Amino acid sequence: MNDRFLRACRLEPVDATPVWFMRQAGRYMPAYRALRERHTLLEICRQPELAAEVTLQPIDAIDVDAAILFSDLLLPLEPMGIPFDFVKGEGPVIDPPLRSVEQIDRLRRFEPRESLAHVLDTIRLLRTRLADRVPLIGFAGAPFTLASYAIEGGPSSNYARTKALMYGEPDAWHQLADTFATVVADYLTAQIEAGVQAVQVFDSWVGALSPRDYREFALPHTQKIFETLRPFGVPTLHFGTGTATLLPAMREAGGDVIGLDWRIPLDTGWELVGEDRAVQGNLDPTLLLGPVERMLRGAYDVLQRARGRPGHIFNLGHGILPSTDLERVRTLAQFVHQQTA
Repeated sequence: MNDRFLRACRLEPVDATPVWFMRQAGRYMPAYRALRERHTLLEICRQPELAAEVTLQPIDAIDVDAAILFSDLLLPLEPMGIPFDFVKGEGPVIDPPLRSVEQIDRLRRFEPRESLAHVLDTIRLLRTRLADRVPLIGFAGAPFTLASYAIEGGPSSNYARTKALMYGEPDAWHQLADTFATVVADYLTAQIEAGVQAVQVFDSWVGALSPRDYREFALPHTQKIFETLRPFGVPTLHFGTGTATLLPAMREAGGDVIGLDWRIPLDTGWELVGEDRAVQGNLDPTLLLGPVERMLRGAYDVLQRARGRPGHIFNLGHGILPSTDLERVRTLAQFVHQQTA
């Protein structure tokens, strides 16, 4: 098996820097867009054959060193009693949003092996179809990000309602975040049992918090997830955006690999994380929309800052944007491998 990615997670030497991309399966790929003409996002997530097909599309099209399960962060919400849907042009909409202590009290903890069995079936199907070509990454959302979606009712620019609950009803916030931590830890455990070889916890929105608030309102709950997963021995990745001021605290919360976004130089970020952890990142995704030469200069800078140290996984600082040209992604992956082989 191509185990570059797993070796880098463990700070072991590799023959070339491993590459994978967040949202490497998605709207920038013509094959995926063709499938979306016939199926909604949730239909693809709920049908193992389709979800496996989409997961494999970039493995066949791009020289990546890991596959990431095609799914959605919000899938655990519905079995908890938080209904949501995807509205064209708006993204996910939670209706009704979570706005009261009474609603939080009514949330259900559920058995992911039953309520999200289709995700686990997708994982088992993928392990067969991948035939160990590359490792399979599972994932879930972190408590702060999931709670923010539920409270705001969808994406937000200031997280005002989320923070109002945090500050005004701290007991209710911690109850909610702990419920999410328990659900996510159990869901990721089920993914590991089904066959994923690494897991990433996405805290995409946590950069909205100050370091002090992160330590009080997010760290204990994210830490609970990583502590639960530790005995399984699979690599764990911890990702957020806008986290330059949070990196030491994120390290404390957990993760064998800490994701760095493009707002901080890779070497500076690695210093904050600590050299006994691996790092992932951190090219700006919008560089893939500009001239190829500029994109490759940016990638070269990332690699220079990593200095060939064991434990660097090349990725973008966030997901591939839908308007990105597939050929650019392929060129970038090849460049990283050629430069570091």
